[in-house]
Amino acid sequence: MTPQPPDVRNGFEQAAFEYYDNKRADALNLDLGHEDGFYHHHFAITDFDRTVLAEERPELREKRVRSELHRLETHQVTAFSAVLGDFPPTGRILDAGSGRGGTSLLLHQRYGCEVDAVNFSGYQNGFAREAATALGVADRVRFHDANMVHTGFADATFDAVVTNETTMYVDLDEAFTEFARVLKPLGRYVLTTWCINDAYGATPVEAAEIDEHYRSRTHTRDEYLTALRDHGLFPYQVDDLTEPAIPYWELRTHSRLATGIERPYLASYRTNRINYMRIASRKAGTGIAGRAPAAAAPDRRMPRPAR
Repeated sequence: MTPQPPDVRNGFEQAAFEYYDNKRADALNLDLGHEDGFYHHHFAITDFDRTVLAEERPELREKRVRSELHRLETHQVTAFSAVLGDFPPTGRILDAGSGRGGTSLLLHQRYGCEVDAVNFSGYQNGFAREAATALGVADRVRFHDANMVHTGFADATFDAVVTNETTMYVDLDEAFTEFARVLKPLGRYVLTTWCINDAYGATPVEAAEIDEHYRSRTHTRDEYLTALRDHGLFPYQVDDLTEPAIPYWELRTHSRLATGIERPYLASYRTNRINYMRIASRKAGTGIAGRAPAAAAPDRRMPRPAR
């Protein structure tokens, strides 16, 4: 039986812990990262190189497909963090739910800033620490054994908090309370997640399939926006990335790494019943001339890349 770490508090968190802890030899996460030392536990946006599907030699075709999957997943971090703009190298970021560390390491590579990451999987943190050491950045990118809803950091420690497809493992009120606490006034919180489109009017069957597969809980778009505002995190950019997320799942269906979960993602994204979102918010605080941060900007729907 898989042991329960001290910071795993209930059956839901235990199920999530066991899901990822049991994937120590999972090719979908490990084989892709061997290319450059960045290991991801998230999906991707933008189109892929369609010529890989024309490759007639099966082994070479599979190799090219996997290389493209990794390229897309790495690119996702660039797109995900773009809303941070010119984040200063003197700043400090918290990566909440950091997996094997790919997002944290790429954030440091991009901005040169310190990154602290929290994850309740000691195995994944150990893996991430080894990756940071191999890249020579262990003094700037640190991985902590902690629950993302109870990080242990002091109030107002971070200039930014990010969650890259991890909020489906938390109670939003609990998590956003913690993120607001550790953020400095006017600090930013950026999340990427899949979520239920409230306009659909009912919970899509695909959400249950996804949650069963990943031991997760898919929230609705409105639950995110409401919980952010309730905890003094005011959205300033809301991007619907559903259509740009579709090619990644299409490409996965052509790989031997496919798990079957590609079908519910493709079905729900193509019908807009589940959305892939990026939301950037800012913590409340006194700004210029004593004004609070602006409220949410209009929803921005990014165009689907040319096919």
